[in-house]
Amino acid sequence: MTARKTPVSTKDAEEQIRGIITALEELEGDNTVPRNIKTRIHRIIETLNEKGEFSIRIDKALQELDEISDDTNLQPYTRTQIWQIASMLEKV
Repeated sequence: MTARKTPVSTKDAEEQIRGIITALEELEGDNTVPRNIKTRIHRIIETLNEKGEFSIRIDKALQELDEISDDTNLQPYTRTQIWQIASMLEKV
């Protein structure tokens, strides 16, 4: 048997993205996160808030999150949070 991914409605996808934005905003407000990372997180939030195709917005955000996770100045706990957010985005 092959598992089928059930299609996500636009309303559900928007709700999931709002949850992801909330998680990103919490990370952006964390005092232990370096300023350059906060700037990049802010750009991701702006990207996710843009109008347009979900897949393009999500792809841009995932690319940015991947680059952030490679930053050597990132605390391990913050890196784990970034990976969790990326995982959430991949499910949308």
